[in-house]
Amino acid sequence: MIRPLETSRLLLKPLELDDAPQIQALFPQWEIVKFLNNKVPWPYPPDGAEFYCRELALPAMERGEAWHWTIRLKTAPDTLIGFISLNTSGDENRGFWLDPKWQGQGFIMEACNRVTDYWFDELNFPVLRAPKAVANEASRRISEKQGMRVISREERDYVSGRLPSETWEITAEEWRARKRGK
Repeated sequence: MIRPLETSRLLLKPLELDDAPQIQALFPQWEIVKFLNNKVPWPYPPDGAEFYCRELALPAMERGEAWHWTIRLKTAPDTLIGFISLNTSGDENRGFWLDPKWQGQGFIMEACNRVTDYWFDELNFPVLRAPKAVANEASRRISEKQGMRVISREERDYVSGRLPSETWEITAEEWRARKRGK
């Protein structure tokens, strides 16, 4: 069972099937999907969020292979503004998206810090890796601010096409040392 998480401004609520309508209303925006893995169907189908929740995300959560949370403001806990995930699949351990109207306010940084703590302190994984398109400057800044480093460069397929990509990494030891240093 995945528990809710909190930050100073956010509620990270475990994904439920009832979240699908709000995800469907927000997710199919080019600004959200362009740097996501090309497994995301585009154009996004009318039942895309329900299919994703029912057939992919929720079963992975039940198997203990993934942890998915919706991102909500504490001041509006019924309204979904984004999504953040952790998963055990190889070099793709963390992913997120946020409604563009909420971007640039530090919400993803807060959510990433909280789920990174969860990854290392509660799930006890030794390393966190996150691939991202080089062109996704906002996502790269999150990794830089978290003290992650680039461990590989390659091309990957995204919704927007094949792009230069980097895989970023931080170890549990590095994460904890960085937190102690603050």
